[in-house]
Amino acid sequence: MQIETMMSDQLARYLDLANGQVKLTAENMANIDTPGFRAMGMDFEAEMRSAMFEVEEGLPDQKVRLRPEENLITRPDGNNVSMDRESLNLAEAQLKFKTGVALLKGEYQAEMNAIHVDGK
Repeated sequence: MQIETMMSDQLARYLDLANGQVKLTAENMANIDTPGFRAMGMDFEAEMRSAMFEVEEGLPDQKVRLRPEENLITRPDGNNVSMDRESLNLAEAQLKFKTGVALLKGEYQAEMNAIHVDGK
């Protein structure tokens, strides 16, 4: 039996975006020594707003819009990845993911409590 609510769907999308941000950051980090590589990013808040609209309207998941990161210091080899910046991005994405897991756990616990109250 699958129990889904709009909130659980929204939290699942939040976790997907946080996971995507971790993967994107890892890709940037992996290419720190690749000449000419340009760091990529996403606007997490804009993507989350879009995802919430999609869930509310019952639309399918859309592809996340990535963008090249601007205003970063470019090294002589053309690469603009900063390990310090990417480390901060990774920590932020991990916190978002942990928060999403905690919220989703609370959502399912509330559903389980409602089921058990009705069963008494």
